[in-house]
Amino acid sequence: MDYDNFVTRYVAVWNEPDPAARRAMIRELWAGDCVQYTESAEYHGLEEMEERVASAYDRLVRDGGYVFVSAGDVTGHHDALRFTCHMLPAGGGDIAWRGAIFLTLGADGLIMTDHQFGDPPPPSAKAVVEAFLAAPGPEPFAAEVDWRVDWPVQDHPSVPWIRPRSTRADVADHFAAFAEHCAEGEVTIHRILADGQDVVATGTSSQLVKSTGRRFTMDFALHVTVQGGEITRYHVYEDSLAVLEAFQDGAGPRLAGAR
Repeated sequence: MDYDNFVTRYVAVWNEPDPAARRAMIRELWAGDCVQYTESAEYHGLEEMEERVASAYDRLVRDGGYVFVSAGDVTGHHDALRFTCHMLPAGGGDIAWRGAIFLTLGADGLIMTDHQFGDPPPPSAKAVVEAFLAAPGPEPFAAEVDWRVDWPVQDHPSVPWIRPRSTRADVADHFAAFAEHCAEGEVTIHRILADGQDVVATGTSSQLVKSTGRRFTMDFALHVTVQGGEITRYHVYEDSLAVLEAFQDGAGPRLAGAR
């Protein structure tokens, strides 16, 4: 069975504006003696399912301005499947509702039982970034991370934490190295701007390098992408030359091509 296609058709029912098309779609998915269970109600048979879907569409999609989408995590075996459905603002924004869906199918491939479990939505991207900035560390990062700083790898051998990263373990090493080499730090956030999953923060960082006793102070911009409550992109734009010079015993020459 093509589970991805099945879930696509299931989710499309809840977004369908035309009553006749919606009725036909329901009959192509649910069995005549189907039952849907939510935390607070039960719906038996096709007529009750039609009323249930029509009510949800009118209240949430037509009047509420939301759209239902699949999270793309379907899995199934032995005539049963599970997946996650998100309800999002149609114009873009944070997840307003997240439902875990568990279906059992009959021999004809139609839905016999439909269990919906409403889960708390993940925190907004802005909330994740605000919490991270208040207590920086590897915890909110995804297993795989798109990590970038704005200094060429070959030009920063003196700065131990500036190097390519791609995993949560790499991120943990970054923060451990930073704490090992810097002290008496202060970070001031000037502004945080959020657009869906993307968040940009601007600020100033002032840190004392332990090995040289020199301090660097620089402005920075941070671009973070949050998906499913985890940070998947972390791009920093900063004055890396100021950091490099603070690691040198003297002022040191400005590197060719340095920004």
